[in-house]
Amino acid sequence: MRVLIVDDSEDLCFILQMILESEGHEVRLAKDGQDGYFAYLEFKPDLVITDIQMPGENGLELMNHIRTLNPAVRAIYMSGDLGSYWLPLEEEKKRYPVSFIEKPFSKTELMELLSGLTP
Repeated sequence: MRVLIVDDSEDLCFILQMILESEGHEVRLAKDGQDGYFAYLEFKPDLVITDIQMPGENGLELMNHIRTLNPAVRAIYMSGDLGSYWLPLEEEKKRYPVSFIEKPFSKTELMELLSGLTP
C-alpha cells in the first residue's frame, strides 16, 4: 500500500516510516498540510496518515482539499487531543473511509487500524 504521512514532528514521521516500510508499505513524508497536498498530488497514496494540529493548514483541511480530487482516499487522523475534534471526525467518518488514533499510540494499535482500512 502507498502511504503518505503528514506531521510536523520529523521524529514521529521517521518512526512511522520505519514501521510501515518494515511491513512492506511504500511511504512518503510531508511536514505540514501544504507540503502534504503537493506530496499527495505527486505520490497518489492509497492512505493518508495525518496529524490534525499542524502549523498552517490542519489535517482536516488537508483532507478536504485532497477529497476534492479523490473522495475515496482512506485516512487515519492522529492527535494528542482527539476530544477537541470529535464532532468533525465523527461527521467525516460517516461519509469517508477514515479512522483516528490518539497520540501516543503503539505499533499494534496502528497496524490494527491499517488492517481495518485495507480494501
